[in-house]
Amino acid sequence: MTYHTLENGITAARGFVAAGIHCGIKMAKKDLAILLSEVPAVAAGVFTKNIVAAAPVVVDKVQLSRSTFIRAIVVNSGNANAATGERGMQDAWSMVKTTASALGVKAHEVLVSSTGVIGKFLPMEKIHAGIQDATGKLSRDCHRSSAEAIMTTDTFPKEYAVELSLKGTAIAIGGMAKGSGMIAPNMATMLAFVTTDACVSPAVLQHVLREASDRSFNRISVDGDTSTNDMVLLLANGAAGNPSLNSVSDPDYQVFYNALEHVLVYLSKMIVRDGEGATKFVEIRVTGAANEATADTAARSIANSNLVKTALHGEDANWGRILAAVGYSGIDFVPENVEISLGSIPILKKNFQIDFSEEEAKKVLTEKDITINVDLNQGNASASFWTCDLSKDYITINANYRT
Repeated sequence: MTYHTLENGITAARGFVAAGIHCGIKMAKKDLAILLSEVPAVAAGVFTKNIVAAAPVVVDKVQLSRSTFIRAIVVNSGNANAATGERGMQDAWSMVKTTASALGVKAHEVLVSSTGVIGKFLPMEKIHAGIQDATGKLSRDCHRSSAEAIMTTDTFPKEYAVELSLKGTAIAIGGMAKGSGMIAPNMATMLAFVTTDACVSPAVLQHVLREASDRSFNRISVDGDTSTNDMVLLLANGAAGNPSLNSVSDPDYQVFYNALEHVLVYLSKMIVRDGEGATKFVEIRVTGAANEATADTAARSIANSNLVKTALHGEDANWGRILAAVGYSGIDFVPENVEISLGSIPILKKNFQIDFSEEEAKKVLTEKDITINVDLNQGNASASFWTCDLSKDYITINANYRT
């Protein structure tokens, strides 16, 4: 499916405005963003599975349990507000209340998010002043500045939006994301905020977000680390005026799902391409699996293998590391039936037959975009996963992250 791309990212959908400013958490770069829906929006969220969950994650789960209608999201970068105890919880709630007051909305209509260094208290005076400042700058034109304000070690802002027809009505889906390191499934150290002007029921919105996240943000890996602050929040304000999408059995559910998955996959790939120290973008395709879960598990294991990732950085066609990663993934398969190729170059055939040119394989691995194909030859299911190589620069970036 080809979609019409829109320019405004998080504000492409009607009825959404945003702002991104510098409030002083970081030395100079933007570090605080606000997203506002001009009317109450149905909200859905998925969150990190890390037991050490940051205060904003805890707060947002409480907020969404109280009401599925949200007006605003406030986000800071440079400080995760994680492992900060009771004071951290109070600060997260304070961000909620200050934002609600500044915008003239109710406190239960505000969600909060943070990203950055773990274990440091937020500079609340600067944040409170920043919220007031950002509120006065809300605009559809500030989508870029808001995407910049949520970045940490990212080297570029990540935003994307598309338009499609749903039930005969033109709707938009747009989003922004951040993430570069501490990226692993469930989810990664990443934040993503998505908006749509479609009218969707709360139950359907939560279902579609979880399903689409499982095939996008939960299928990326940079370094195998899962953060304390990960979240994806989706707001649907119904401003497009389409007949409401109220059931997953509705024929138009798949239309909406496909478009949402497309947007989330696009943002996911941007995160991987911006992986800390990454020089190569790698797509892992596992085919011939008994079911999608098996394919996903095998691809996930390959993507998280440091030996595979360092071999890719060294441009070494070390197929043994790929096969070994499938072997310890926990899936049931017949090793002799596995076939592996790098792009269009077969490097392992059935019964461990090896007949390929190292020079041709090297040419494939010198490219910036690489595809690893693994055929299990046991069924018809498949799954794709996205990762990057692991370089010396990754070590340098993370060795000096706090200092």
